[in-house]
Amino acid sequence: MTLLSKQEQGQVTAAISAVERDTDAELVTVLTSQSDNYTYIPLLWAGILALLVPGVLNYFLGWFGADVLMLVQWTTFAVLSLIFRLPAINTRLIPRQVRYWRASNLARRQFLEQNLHHTEGGTGMLIFVSEAERYVEILVDQGISSRIDNATWESIVTAFTQKVKQGETLQGFLNCIEACGQHLKTAVPATHERNELPNHLIVLS
Repeated sequence: MTLLSKQEQGQVTAAISAVERDTDAELVTVLTSQSDNYTYIPLLWAGILALLVPGVLNYFLGWFGADVLMLVQWTTFAVLSLIFRLPAINTRLIPRQVRYWRASNLARRQFLEQNLHHTEGGTGMLIFVSEAERYVEILVDQGISSRIDNATWESIVTAFTQKVKQGETLQGFLNCIEACGQHLKTAVPATHERNELPNHLIVLS
């Protein structure tokens, strides 16, 4: 899973600039590969399985003495901890609710950190994507939410999420920005030239 190249980020910047010419909305886009490192998840699963599996086998089959059982449990824990850290396995061990919760928290932090709540007229808008969680969210300030119902963004988010799942994050951004622009230029049309926030895609490491 790779983030967008510099050239692809430039395409996102151009799309934002095109939309902002027709609206007073201030669009900020944020992309991250993962919203949390979830370091506790591999340890949690490894601990549960290391205690449960050797213990159950020994209970029914009587293979190990106490000392050997403890050694087997420690070894199982160490091996599984390493295996479960592999990205392809790690993400499958994390419950969807936990992944979405962490991604949603990061999106809200970015809304504040990028000063989207301090724009003139409250017209800040965040398009947030976390690739590992396959999570997309659109957050808007009161100047937009008072004119456009939040339900308007749901179909746009759904379509973008599908693009992320297909590994087409760039096209998802371009489609999303264009679709948002159609609503914004009608509900929040440009009244004067301004550009309070950066148009480039913000990529979190």
